[in-house]
Amino acid sequence: MCLLYSALLIGPNWETSVLVGGTVFNQLVLWRPGGSKGDSQSQVERRLLGHSGVIFSLCYLQSARWLASASDDRSVRVWNVGVLGADGGCGVESPTCLRVFYGHQARVFCVRLSPGCVFSAGEDGACLLWEWEGNGRVGQTLKGHRSGGIRSLAVSRGGGWVATGGADGGIRAWRVLEGTRLVDQSKEADCQIDLGFSGRGCPKVVRSLGGRDAVLVCTDQGEVLLHQDESWQTVWNGGPEFQSYCVMDVAPVQFQDASLWVCAVGNLNSGVQVFALHHPNSGVLLQAGQGKVHALQWVQGDRLCLLASGAEGLVYRWTLEVIEDKTGLGLRLEKQKSFLLPTCAKRWLTAAVRLPRGNGSLWVCGDRRGSLLLYREGELCEESEVDRENREGGSKEEQGVWEDENRWPESTVNDIAPISPVNTLFGVHGKQGVTSVCEHQGLFYSTGRDGCVRVLTVDRNTLKVRRVHRASKGMEWLEKVMFLGSEISDMYEVIERRKQDGEEEERSITDSGLEIEGVGQKKRDTFNEEAELKKTIGINLEDSGSERFAEARFVMVGFHSIQFVLWDPLTRDKLFSVTCGGGHRSWAYIFPSHTQALPSSHSLREGMLIFIQKGAVMSSRSLTSKATHVRGHTLKDGLHGRGLSCICHLGSVSRGGLSSEEWEVLVTGGEDTTVSVLAIEPGQGTVKVLAVLADHISNVRTLAAVQREPRQKGGSNSRTNTSSLSTFLFSAGGRAELQCYQLLIGWNEQVNWPVCQVTQVAGHRLDEQWERRRNRHKTVKMDPETRYMSMAVVHESIEEILVTLACSDGAVRLFTVRVESRKVELVWENFYHQRCVLSVASYSFEDPQGKQHVLLFSGATDGAVALWDLTTVLDSKSMDSWHGPSAPCFSLPVHQSGVNALVISNEVGPMDKDIITVASGGDDGQLSLMKIRMQLRQEVVFPELLSHWTVPLAHSAPLTALGALDCATLVSTSPDQRVCVWRVCHDGLQNKATVFSHTADAAGLWVWHKKGSGLQSRDYVVVCGQGLQVLELTNGKDPERNEKE
Repeated sequence: MCLLYSALLIGPNWETSVLVGGTVFNQLVLWRPGGSKGDSQSQVERRLLGHSGVIFSLCYLQSARWLASASDDRSVRVWNVGVLGADGGCGVESPTCLRVFYGHQARVFCVRLSPGCVFSAGEDGACLLWEWEGNGRVGQTLKGHRSGGIRSLAVSRGGGWVATGGADGGIRAWRVLEGTRLVDQSKEADCQIDLGFSGRGCPKVVRSLGGRDAVLVCTDQGEVLLHQDESWQTVWNGGPEFQSYCVMDVAPVQFQDASLWVCAVGNLNSGVQVFALHHPNSGVLLQAGQGKVHALQWVQGDRLCLLASGAEGLVYRWTLEVIEDKTGLGLRLEKQKSFLLPTCAKRWLTAAVRLPRGNGSLWVCGDRRGSLLLYREGELCEESEVDRENREGGSKEEQGVWEDENRWPESTVNDIAPISPVNTLFGVHGKQGVTSVCEHQGLFYSTGRDGCVRVLTVDRNTLKVRRVHRASKGMEWLEKVMFLGSEISDMYEVIERRKQDGEEEERSITDSGLEIEGVGQKKRDTFNEEAELKKTIGINLEDSGSERFAEARFVMVGFHSIQFVLWDPLTRDKLFSVTCGGGHRSWAYIFPSHTQALPSSHSLREGMLIFIQKGAVMSSRSLTSKATHVRGHTLKDGLHGRGLSCICHLGSVSRGGLSSEEWEVLVTGGEDTTVSVLAIEPGQGTVKVLAVLADHISNVRTLAAVQREPRQKGGSNSRTNTSSLSTFLFSAGGRAELQCYQLLIGWNEQVNWPVCQVTQVAGHRLDEQWERRRNRHKTVKMDPETRYMSMAVVHESIEEILVTLACSDGAVRLFTVRVESRKVELVWENFYHQRCVLSVASYSFEDPQGKQHVLLFSGATDGAVALWDLTTVLDSKSMDSWHGPSAPCFSLPVHQSGVNALVISNEVGPMDKDIITVASGGDDGQLSLMKIRMQLRQEVVFPELLSHWTVPLAHSAPLTALGALDCATLVSTSPDQRVCVWRVCHDGLQNKATVFSHTADAAGLWVWHKKGSGLQSRDYVVVCGQGLQVLELTNGKDPERNEKE
């Protein structure tokens, strides 16, 4: 007798079937369960040895007579077992191991077989496609799940489609077969190719010209060389003044329905040479002040603009126009007003972007000091009419226009004062500098060598940081961001490409006959895949445009140690990686040849990197190689890869109009350190991830929300009749970290589902001063890391919000969050409990004189519940002068151990306004209910306990979450996977209903009432833990009686 971790039944009937089992003793055993005579037990006929861990998955390929096994030892083994079942019995007498595959970074959970290929997936979140030819190397690596690994794997009959189910609850599908050929990504994935640079000197700058085989290089000898068709050719030679130092940038420009490339090269003597690559004789030599040209950048707009960062913080600008002259093609450059950078040690430009606004332009620039600068030109920086008339009436030389290859003349334009920034975020990206600035859908995105991507908006000539995205740990050097397109349009591209190639119609993703156990396929009717894909996604492909309501999806580009990395912040996945030696080198990433305007996350894996290393120009793969077409499609969004700790309901968003479609908006926090904003359509059970907040450095344990009225009156858009939500969201958890966001959730008519706009308001950590301390590694941190266990909003106003937190160090802390100044400050803390505080809940009421009183309840691990009167904080003119209560005004032992949940409600009757109901659940599985009368004497609260009821065995495990639907209905849950509904009666608590939940390790619960007319009113319960489940509460009575009641 032994424990089986996996089993596989093979055969057409029970009498001739063979059972393969994977045991806890690392063996594969084969026997015939129906082959025994009488009541005797079947004996094991074969034992396969070789694994050093338990076996999690088995698969049998009848055509090849192979048996595959996946194990805890991170390996996959393929065995030659012969024919199993029917006349073959248990196969050959001595099965042999044909191949052992090692490549996973953690346990392997699933394995599937197809002719000539082995598929495996595991805890590392990767699905590996092993090639049988070529010594069993990895042909493809498919990733896309957020975290927690892949738990299920299915392969279509022909091996063309692969589907994976992750621990995050997501389902993804990949097309890995083109026709009858398996897409191969491994031949050149790990090799680096020397492009054989043959120019004079050492290459310093490398740029890509858009195509996969066009690379431009500038050397320290002042030469510009082009690599095309596997050969190098010299494009331009700058002479002695361009030797030893040069900076270069290239950009495309339109000329007579054709695209040309123009190049700019700068030197130490303020010279800037501008020329067209295929017409180098049309060059123009410009003068960028005096001294060294630190940086050059082309900026796209209605006209191409060249920026040259010179000495003393001046950024010189020219606009470029391609013209025809007597010699053929010429360049016409017009000088613009210069920009002036703020005074600092490293005073040169590193990034810039231009956005037309009205009659002028808006410029957002970044410098080497890490500052972001906002410039405006045009309507705010116009010349006087007299100056304009003099300039327009002068010659071309006087206007600052030059068309010949001569030195730029001194003109009246040089005497104009440079434009200073109207707003500066000094050092926002740290001392290492800003690396890029770009604009997308009305938002600005900046990156720096501080490992952060900042999303910014411009409001009244002021740059405001909306949100900060951080890269993976250790990836501090960010270079830029790449925006991603919709996966829906990506799927449409696959369909259109197959149509153009004349391929036959294939089965749909959702009905393609995916093999679950590798045996036994049912016949299914084939139908049009394009129509089924549209049905699967649930929207029209033509309406999949972008919307400025929410942030764009992007990946981070940068360096992690010695590797160049493309990092997806949403899936926390490394899409592309090349070992190039790290930063401080020139590089160029080339997109796959089939990529459209915005690539997909999976197509970025197929690109290539061109970089300079040890004086050579290297490529991550051959420039002439063809890009593969492996596409990943999300059939179901993943939530959290680990357990959920808390959940919060924000409200609902409706489509409006004649449609009754309405989505419930939930926020979840989990052990994977992320906060997810979800939209759920209860009728269809559809879940859509609207946003993922990954700013926490430890797990998220508690959430709180404050509703605010949206800009539209009544919370709806008058034009489209769609509703919206505006909410301040607070999240807290490990490492004593508190984050505050503003969420604006509305309906997107183009994609036909809700979208979310996230603004990061403020963040706070108790040990922030420790993090800033110099040489902290030389001292010992005496205070342990505090965890925030529970949170409650005490008071809210337009200017500030008061939030109280239960802390693991025994303290109850009160914070004030100032919305306008975006600051979080600690107001008060008290260590009365002297042990871990598990829960807090607040309650406010008005006395007969109209004065508001604020009460706070707290529960600790000793089972005691304390009541605090925080009313005086509302009367205090300054938070700095308020000291808070030194002790609670009421305390009562309620549970034998920790108090996990507290819920407060008030009585409904007019005579019971001063009576509140306090319900609590504890580690002892007990549900407790107290009724307390709040008596006021000289504006001081004196609580009086009226009654106290308990249900000792409300749950057979610790009661972890509790919610109140109204003053008479409570809902509780526990790791025993029961959800109980309780009725508050005059003589105690009565259990009304119990249902078993599919959610294991239940940790959070939320209940809400959905208003409606008559039977349209609904009550919902959502439970979170190892997953999430939404339940609807009904009274179980007949509809006629229900309607009457």
